[in-house]
Amino acid sequence: MKRNSAKTIIFTSIMLVISIIFIFPFYTMLMMSSQFSEDIYKGIPLFLGGYFIQNIKTVFAANFQVFYLNSFIVASCATILSVFVSTITGYSFAKYKFRFKKQLFSFILITMMVPSQLGLVAFVVEMKQIGWMNTFLPLIIPAAATGFGVYWMKNYIESSLPIELIESGRIDGASEPRILFSISLACIKPAIFALGMMNFVTSWNSFLVPLVILNKLSTYTIPIGIITLNSAYRTDIAARIMALVIGTIPLVIIFISSSKSFISGITMGAIKG
Repeated sequence: MKRNSAKTIIFTSIMLVISIIFIFPFYTMLMMSSQFSEDIYKGIPLFLGGYFIQNIKTVFAANFQVFYLNSFIVASCATILSVFVSTITGYSFAKYKFRFKKQLFSFILITMMVPSQLGLVAFVVEMKQIGWMNTFLPLIIPAAATGFGVYWMKNYIESSLPIELIESGRIDGASEPRILFSISLACIKPAIFALGMMNFVTSWNSFLVPLVILNKLSTYTIPIGIITLNSAYRTDIAARIMALVIGTIPLVIIFISSSKSFISGITMGAIKG
């Protein structure tokens, strides 16, 4: 009993230290967002300053709520579309047999090895030709074609969805779409939640593509909008940090509310994938 208690205390202490190490940067970011910009250079603040409300006013005076709404629309639509396409594509690779199946999946894996930055110039030219510049479409539609999402869902479905469930649905006369949406989705919800969270965070934090696609202030997302704070309010570092704090809130809320499903999806995918 004493050995178990000692192990528990040691393990708890280690996890507490690790938690403090990870939380401390977020804590200091919050404290810095309440300071006057020049005071930040004097050292890392550990307590709230007196410019918290003023920095919030500075942020929203630059129409930050518009950037916030834009990011939410783009991230939500891109996540829904990406998860939907990845799910049905991964399901097809996992549970159906068709010609060139291995070759197609190998091609999808190859796309994961090519940095997206290599095709950025061609991507911008293409978006300009079809008239999608300064719109949200280049940030939403291409997000559907994610090789990682297909790879993730295929491995999870292969290991977590028994073929007997699908066969029983077919015996009962259910159509293939009904089997997928009424039977199969119940078994792969953790993977869907995990993939959705990862895609949402990726889209929410996307910087390079919006930077070259969006040129109108009314279409800016949060990462691009923060740059305008820098130019509109001298070098107001405190206001930029406040914008970062406000922009982080949705990610924290989503992770806290869906942490169990996210951890379950990550763990089962790692074990069975």
